[in-house]
Amino acid sequence: MPSLHELVRAHTDLVEDDIAWLQLLMADWQILADLSFADLVLWLPDREGRGFWAGGQMRPTTGPTALVDDVLGTFIPAGRRRMLDEAYGSGRLVREGDPEWRDDVPVRVEVIPVRRAGRVIAIIARNTNLLGVRTPSRLELSYLQTAAELTQMIASGHFPLPGQRSDHADSPRVGDGFVRLDPAGKVVYASPNGLSAYRRLGLQGDLAGLVLTDLTRDLVPVRKRPDEETLSAVLGGRDGRATEVGTDDVTLIVRSIPLRPQGDRSGALLLVRDVTELRSRDRELVTKDVTIREIHHRVKNNLQTVAALLRLQARRTQAEDAKAALEEAVRRVGSIAIVHETLSHALEETVDFDDIADRLGAMVVDVSGVDLPVRVVREGTFGKLSSDAATPLAMVLTELLQNAVEHGYAGLTDRTEGRVVVTARRIVGRLHVVVEDDGRGLPDGFDLDGSTQLGLSIVRTLVESELGGVLEIGPGSRGTRVQADLPVD
Repeated sequence: MPSLHELVRAHTDLVEDDIAWLQLLMADWQILADLSFADLVLWLPDREGRGFWAGGQMRPTTGPTALVDDVLGTFIPAGRRRMLDEAYGSGRLVREGDPEWRDDVPVRVEVIPVRRAGRVIAIIARNTNLLGVRTPSRLELSYLQTAAELTQMIASGHFPLPGQRSDHADSPRVGDGFVRLDPAGKVVYASPNGLSAYRRLGLQGDLAGLVLTDLTRDLVPVRKRPDEETLSAVLGGRDGRATEVGTDDVTLIVRSIPLRPQGDRSGALLLVRDVTELRSRDRELVTKDVTIREIHHRVKNNLQTVAALLRLQARRTQAEDAKAALEEAVRRVGSIAIVHETLSHALEETVDFDDIADRLGAMVVDVSGVDLPVRVVREGTFGKLSSDAATPLAMVLTELLQNAVEHGYAGLTDRTEGRVVVTARRIVGRLHVVVEDDGRGLPDGFDLDGSTQLGLSIVRTLVESELGGVLEIGPGSRGTRVQADLPVD
C-alpha cells in the first residue's frame, strides 16, 4: 500500500509542514476512532481539484468496523461524495441525516475538515456502523461527548497537540483507562478501568468529584511522582503530555489531552495505563544487559591475563620457534579480548566492527618484527556485527594482517614504507572483506589447499566453517590480495 508521503507527493500540493501536521494527527487518531466507535478515513485533496485520495485509515477497537475493505490509496472523484466536497469547500463539519447502506450495514457518515494555520488541508470521514449502536451507557456517552470536542478541535486547528503521541509502545489507550476532568481539574467521570488503576494505587471509593492532583499527592510518595509543576499540569489537565506516577508496587502512565472545542479549555481527557508489569520487565532487561556486559568485561580481563602469561613464557623461552609460536598465540588471544572489551561497553549484543578493525591493525603493526614501517588503512565500513560473527572475524583479520606484514615486508630493503589496505563493503546481506598489501607477493607455486601454515589454516577454517563464507587468496596489483565473502544479517 502507498504511504502518506507517497500519496501527498504524487497527487497533492501539500507542503512539508502540512505533512508533519497530518502525521501528528494520525499518530493520535486511534483515540478519536475509539471514542467515536467509528472508522476514520483521511482524504487528501487532489492538486488538480479532481477529487480526493485516501491517505490513511483507522478502525476502532471499541466497536464493529464499518469498512471491511481497506480503502488506502483509493480515489473518489469530485461530485461522487457530496459530503466530502461540502466539508472541504466550507471548512465546516458535515453530517448526513440518513445512513448509508454498505453490504446490508447501515453506516452513519460525518466529515470533519482538518485545519492547519487557517487552511483546510484534508478531511476526515467518520463512519459509524449503526448495527453496533444501542442505548448508550454513561461510559459511551462520555466517550461520544469527548469525541465531539476533539472533532471540533480538529476542525478549528487546535488538534493534534505537539509532544506525546499515542503510537508509542507504552502510551495509554482509551480502553486502558478513561478519566474526564472539568476545567478545575475535578473528575467528572472515570471508566471502570480508569477507576481500577487508581484503586491499585490505594484509592478507596470512587474517583468522581475528586481533584485528581490532590488525590495523587495523597496516594503517591514524593519520590515516586514527578516534579510539582508536571504533576499539576498533567493531572490537572492543563498541559498535553504524559507522566508516570506510582508506588513501590504499582506504576501508572497518565496522559493528558486538554479539550478546547471553542478555544477556551472545557476540561481534559486523561488516559491512564497500568505499566507495572512492563516496567518490571524493563528493569529485568536492564539487569540482564548489565550482567552480560559485566561477563564480557571479565572475559576480556581473563584473556588479557592469559596473554600476559603467554608473553611472560615467550620471554623465558630460548627456542626461537617456540617463542614465535607463543607470540602468535598472544596476538590471537588479544584479538578476541578486543571484541569482548567492545561488547562490555555496548548496549546490545552487536558491535561496530570498524573500531575493532582499526584497533587490530594498530596492534599488529605495533608488535610486528619487521624493520620497515607499515601502515594499515581501512576503506569502507564493516557496520554492526553480532558477537557471534565479530569474534571469529577478528581472529581472521588479525591473521591476515599479521601475514601481510610479516611475509610481505620482512627483509625488504628497497622500500621506505609498506601499506596494507583493508576494504569492507556490505551488499545485500553479504560482507566483502579484502586485505591487500604492496609487499613482495605470494611465493612461487603457492597453493591455498596445499598450505601447511597454521595461520592460514585458522583463517580458512573460521571463514568457511564458522562464518559460512568463501576465502580467496591470489596476487594483487603489487603484492598479495586476500578476499573473504561472508553472509551477514
